[in-house]
Amino acid sequence: MQMQAQALDALVARVTAYHPEADTDLIRKAYLFGDHHHTGQKRKSGEPYFTHPVSVANVIAEMKLDTASLCAALLHDTVEDTKATLDDVAREFGDEVAFLVDGVTKLNKFNFSSKEDRQAESFRKMLLHMAKDIRVLLVKLADRLDNMRTLEHMSPDSRERIARETLDIFAPLANRLGMAWMKSELEDLAFKHLEPDGFKLLTEKTAELIKQREGYIERTTAFLTGRLSEAGFAVEVKGRVKHLYSVWRKMQAGACEFEQVYDVIAFRAVVESVSDCYAALGVVHGMFTPIPGRFKDYIALPKPNGYQSLHTTVIGKERERMEVQIRTREMHRVAELGIAAHWKYKERGRGADAGAPIDHRDAQRFHWLRELMQWQKELRDPQEFLESVRVDLFQDEVYVFTPKGDVRAFPRKATPIDFAYAIHSDVGDHCAGARVNGAIVPLRSQLRSGDVVDIITDSNKHPTKDWLEHAVTSKARSKIRAYLRIEQRDRSLRLGRELLERALHGASLSYAKAIKQGAMTRVVEHLKLHSVEDLLVQVGYGKVDASEVVAVLAPPEEKPPSEIKEGAVEKVIRKVTGRDTAGILVSGESDILVRFARCCSPLPGDEIVGFISRGRGVTVHRRQCDKGLDIDPERKLNVSWSSGAKVARPVVLRVITANRPGILAEVGSTFSKCEVNIDEANCRTAEGDRAINLFTFTATDLSSLKNVIRALQKVKGVLSVERV
Repeated sequence: MQMQAQALDALVARVTAYHPEADTDLIRKAYLFGDHHHTGQKRKSGEPYFTHPVSVANVIAEMKLDTASLCAALLHDTVEDTKATLDDVAREFGDEVAFLVDGVTKLNKFNFSSKEDRQAESFRKMLLHMAKDIRVLLVKLADRLDNMRTLEHMSPDSRERIARETLDIFAPLANRLGMAWMKSELEDLAFKHLEPDGFKLLTEKTAELIKQREGYIERTTAFLTGRLSEAGFAVEVKGRVKHLYSVWRKMQAGACEFEQVYDVIAFRAVVESVSDCYAALGVVHGMFTPIPGRFKDYIALPKPNGYQSLHTTVIGKERERMEVQIRTREMHRVAELGIAAHWKYKERGRGADAGAPIDHRDAQRFHWLRELMQWQKELRDPQEFLESVRVDLFQDEVYVFTPKGDVRAFPRKATPIDFAYAIHSDVGDHCAGARVNGAIVPLRSQLRSGDVVDIITDSNKHPTKDWLEHAVTSKARSKIRAYLRIEQRDRSLRLGRELLERALHGASLSYAKAIKQGAMTRVVEHLKLHSVEDLLVQVGYGKVDASEVVAVLAPPEEKPPSEIKEGAVEKVIRKVTGRDTAGILVSGESDILVRFARCCSPLPGDEIVGFISRGRGVTVHRRQCDKGLDIDPERKLNVSWSSGAKVARPVVLRVITANRPGILAEVGSTFSKCEVNIDEANCRTAEGDRAINLFTFTATDLSSLKNVIRALQKVKGVLSVERV
């Protein structure tokens, strides 16, 4: 009890230090409520469970948020993990706190076909709340940060899954909110569990570098401070080593060793005004030789998360490359605190108005929230929605211009197709070509910062499947998929009517009369569909057999035992005598014709999804497969691996290595030690003194594949290993 009282007093003291008017009575009440309901629960580490909500609340205090956010942090797991209900929270702490708690609570009480669908829909739920109140996301990020800090107590598979999700979703979200410190810590913690050997290596190398270069950092910091002060600037200069994951990414991108990453150490100069930033840049370039192409002006063109600074890379006093960042004090505050530097809420509970942003211009910095809201309305499939979030929001950006001079930000590798859909959906749907900097270019051309793009339209032009190979933004990909699915549906509608008319004609029935007399409505109700059009589409897709419709309209007088009606899936996808079922269960049935998609080659252990294919049974894709996302969700079927399934499937790994003598032999030897026979190898050199190797071999399950990947990652000189 004494430790609890101390923890509560410490939290309250921390809050009142930055927010003297905080409702400390409500915070104490939330603490005691959460502590009571979590009594007896333990974390994986063996600690009392309530230590986690307290840690989350301390992260919220570190962000200097309000009372409601702190209460939500203390209560965020009560509805999900205890007998407390949302009504209890609302009654005790008000609707505002209850709304925040509900936004963070996962959807565990609903049935989903997979963990991935639950994850996607939980994220969608959080998004809906977040669009109304950004504090939902801030509490969720604080929750994820504390979970990552204690991740070592989870099982290896859980560690890998949670770390990957953190790297794919939550660290980029923190970045989008401009919270550099949280983004860096989340990335480093995920890196620690996803690449343990790489993390250990960089931790040791960085510690050694700091020890070796401590004098260099001090000398350079003093030199920059002195020269800028002499030039009349009120300046504060600091040197720092970049966080581990950013250095690792540079190593991967450049296919180089740690010693070859030049700008591991960066210097930051904080001055008084914007004009001082540019004037100080002139002084720095006067002292040191700037490296061409390494200057970025994020003051004139801020990042979408509001980040502003000047970045330049120069040859320093000791003949080494170094990065110098120049910004104002306000820019520095925004760079560190992100949205917390902009978004302030009035306290509620004493008759005050509801919390709201103090400046509408600050809300404009986070326009991507509105884009996310729009996508979640358009994308019904949970996995497609989550994929759109991963791909579109969380990449480095390029900045291009419209012919009128307006700036547009796009993910790297964006093409004119993405630009066209960003202008308007109709422009995208009828995009026939593009001029970039005045010259006609193919639609597959990648845009570069500074390009001026003009789209050529043609009313007779429409999206094709090839466009999906070149579009990268979520808006473009979702609009293209929507168009293609409408086409698929129309084709299936026509095919379904043709098949049904033929089947009815064979039974001496008339489709036109069945429609006129309302008999088809009876069929729709019998099959639990929405409309006659849906029925025709399902027949066209192959989900409903035309003979089923005939059986409802004209049931046979007698049915021999051998002709008992088959289920819809079983009737469409005929059982194949003697065919290996490949360990796949389709809607719970094991003797159904299945085929594996070649594009992603799923293995037992992979999360999978099935799509019905007329005449070819069920095609099974990995859930993350882009090709699977392109298929109409109406053709989706629930599929799963049968217990103990072992299926020999070809797998391709892309192994990027340093281009040095003997590396290929070491990689080949590693395959042999894992008892894997390489069926095919394709090796070539690439820029940056690296080699790209594609190895094809046979694997029987995901576990054995992961063992091979881990073994390859430990080979000195192997820069990355990924499944393709």
